[in-house]
Amino acid sequence: MTVVDPNTQADWVPEADEASDIDAEDMPLSMRLSIADTLTLGNATCGFMAVYFTTTGILIPHLTGSEETGMARHSAATAVILMLMAAIFDLFDGLVARKLRSSPMGAELDNLSDLISFGLAPAYFVLVYGMVADDAHQRVSALAAIVVLLAVVLRLARFSCVTLKDGMFQGMPSPFGALTVVSIVLLELPFVPTLLAIIGVAWLMVSRVEYPKPRGILAVAMLSWIVGAMGLLAAWAFDAPGGQLLLQTGCALQVVLGAVIPLFATARRVNTFRDNRREARAAHHP
Repeated sequence: MTVVDPNTQADWVPEADEASDIDAEDMPLSMRLSIADTLTLGNATCGFMAVYFTTTGILIPHLTGSEETGMARHSAATAVILMLMAAIFDLFDGLVARKLRSSPMGAELDNLSDLISFGLAPAYFVLVYGMVADDAHQRVSALAAIVVLLAVVLRLARFSCVTLKDGMFQGMPSPFGALTVVSIVLLELPFVPTLLAIIGVAWLMVSRVEYPKPRGILAVAMLSWIVGAMGLLAAWAFDAPGGQLLLQTGCALQVVLGAVIPLFATARRVNTFRDNRREARAAHHP
């Protein structure tokens, strides 16, 4: 506020030092970023760059009539590697938050970053696939891309509102779903099976199928799988001998894994239900 001296009619402004006395410690707690938040922002950055490489390396050359298939292959591999890196950031930000600390806005940052990397980026990848593939239908592919995006939005919103038992996710985790969607596209199957498989993954993300959280040995296995997938993509991008076969094998394994886990989870729920019924009958009939 400006104060006027009645004798001099001159404006008097408080000393600058008084205005700058606010120390970093006085910053609102909600504005401080933790190490885990920094990793989460790395997740968002990777997702955005995946969209960038999908646009500049695949979509624009297609629209301009460029026949450089090598550049498109490199860009596709780069985009998917960036999504894999986003999954690594997403894995480690949770581990770091549990070991150290997380800021009050950590959960919101995580959801927003996941929406970019595992919602927008794979949905955009599907959209571009529908525009560049020879047997694809652009409008139908756009609809499939919207389904993927909305499935991730709904899954993340439900994750924020629903409390589940420790160690389990409800519905396919969005990083796993995004990588499965991209793997389906990279398999280069006929359009109809590709479309149905993508919609199936979107349904699994909003389903009530339980998936274990990546902790301990499972987290190590997931990290090893991601690093191995990066190697397969690099071999395919640089046209290494057998690179195409290795990529298709890796993508097929990802799709099979995405289909098998729900079957095991469903079988486990059925067995648990049967065991509970048997215990209830035994309690009523001693």
